[in-house]
Amino acid sequence: MMSGWLRSDGRKGIRNAIVVVYLVECAHHVARRIVDAAADPRVQLIGFPGCYPNDYALGMMKALTTHPNVGGVVLLSLGCESFNREALAANAQQNDRPVETVVIQEAGGTRKAIEAGIAAVARVRNLVDEQAVRVPLNISELVIGTICGGSDGTSGITGNPAVGRAFDTLIDAGAICIFEETGEMIGCEGHMAERAATPQIAEALVASVHKAERYYRAMGYGSFSPGNAEGGLTSQEEKSAGAYAKSGSRPIDGVILPAERAPGPGLYLLDVVPPGDPKFGFPNIVDNAEIGELIACGAHINLFVTGRGSVVGSAISPVVKICANPETFRRMEGDMDIDAGRILEGRATLDEVGKEIVALIEAVAQGQATRSEELGHQEFVLTYKSSAPSGPSCMPNAA
Repeated sequence: MMSGWLRSDGRKGIRNAIVVVYLVECAHHVARRIVDAAADPRVQLIGFPGCYPNDYALGMMKALTTHPNVGGVVLLSLGCESFNREALAANAQQNDRPVETVVIQEAGGTRKAIEAGIAAVARVRNLVDEQAVRVPLNISELVIGTICGGSDGTSGITGNPAVGRAFDTLIDAGAICIFEETGEMIGCEGHMAERAATPQIAEALVASVHKAERYYRAMGYGSFSPGNAEGGLTSQEEKSAGAYAKSGSRPIDGVILPAERAPGPGLYLLDVVPPGDPKFGFPNIVDNAEIGELIACGAHINLFVTGRGSVVGSAISPVVKICANPETFRRMEGDMDIDAGRILEGRATLDEVGKEIVALIEAVAQGQATRSEELGHQEFVLTYKSSAPSGPSCMPNAA
């Protein structure tokens, strides 16, 4: 039986992190020095670089600082930025997270703010440890996200469909599974619509992909990269089909947006493309930006499929790396958790690798470190973006 940290809203975390949050790039250095001084892998750095207020960033930060994997919060403010630090702190307090705020201008500058931040982390850590309550955790209580990056010609043959098999198993057990990258689903919208749980969800799925296509056309490029071509992919359609395979075969129960939580068990598409005309540039800036959005939707663990190779992990939620290419796995084995490339070489089947992924999810949920965690990877990216709440047609079955 797995166990997790019980939170006041009933959710359970598989980690008990303390996040140090910089609220503007001017506070980034001080925040990083505080995290470095803690010398504790539980103390992790996240932040937003912008000075101008942004509803998307505030919504993301509210979700991230109250994620079930987060036990406590220390906010780092320069003092004159427009981020609503009071609202963020109040939200953490309302969700029973110990929280302290250090304002650099009020503290007296870099050195004094670092000293104040180190002391704040120590106090928050003590409270988190005092309040920690471990309780049984069932697989049905997990939220699992998936993303692919550094894709090549093997990704859609081994790694992505193996994740799809794992998703089917998890959904059948009552878990929430989230897939995304609507910009890499172009051409697959009809297939997704056929799997929609309701006609309204089918319309929302098609609309989300068409929105991504319009966005890419307006920006003058899409998600197909030179690296994808060098890895053997021939077209956007081929890449889309491979990326879509991560979703498995179960009905799609809704479309959610960044920082929205799924209303119940099942399979959900995360629509990461902003609404309206392009305002903030390329919507999928880096893989970690999308990982952050999956985490903001509640993902305890994210399954990352790569063919060419990736080394990233993440703050807050562990990243499980699934390597689609056997040659890449042999070259980068120290960064990979699952060798899905065995399928190509006849050493495993899709079902076997799918079961291996589920077993690893259970082990990681119980506390086993992923390769990225062992190596100290805690990447995080949050930039300017816009978003809007999902309409009722996206999740008509919500209670």
